[in-house]
Amino acid sequence: MEEKFAYVENAEQPIAMHPKKFALWLFIVTVVMIFASLTSAYIVRQSEGNWLEYDLPSIFWYTSGIIVLSSITLHWAYASAKKDDLASLRTGMIITSVLGSAFLIGQWYSWVALVDQDVFFVGNPAGSFLYVFTGLHALHLISGVIFLIIVLISTFRYQVHSKNLDTMEMCVTYWHFLGGLWLYLFMFLLLNH
Repeated sequence: MEEKFAYVENAEQPIAMHPKKFALWLFIVTVVMIFASLTSAYIVRQSEGNWLEYDLPSIFWYTSGIIVLSSITLHWAYASAKKDDLASLRTGMIITSVLGSAFLIGQWYSWVALVDQDVFFVGNPAGSFLYVFTGLHALHLISGVIFLIIVLISTFRYQVHSKNLDTMEMCVTYWHFLGGLWLYLFMFLLLNH
């Protein structure tokens, strides 16, 4: 009888993750797979020839800086939430939301720059791939900005603090992922252009 109790007392706890965090990680893996397949298709199609040569829009450098800066401000907001510094948390969330919106505006202007170079979505696959990469990333970034705004509103309702960080942690994970994804795409385009 004592052996049964000893066995139960020493039972290992299963690894547990919040269901929404798990769903977020599954979504991130799906997005990684989509972009991995797109970049692979880009390399295969480029090797076939008939590839339009053009300059990447210079605004990509600025948007890359914006996305890195937004990750820094979001991390500052997260650190502030862990310390219950609500003023810094709100400031960080506002700045990050503005920077995320600025990134999207910059991506729009990159499309304008492409059109000025006579690079269009239809026509040569080189342009098509660039529009798909940036457009699909922008679509995910729109969802990220919406997530930032939801968390920002939650900060004003006192729903984000050191004892309630699940939503904030998910937002930080998703935003950092989007920033890393953009940097990957930008480096990929620089190296394979």
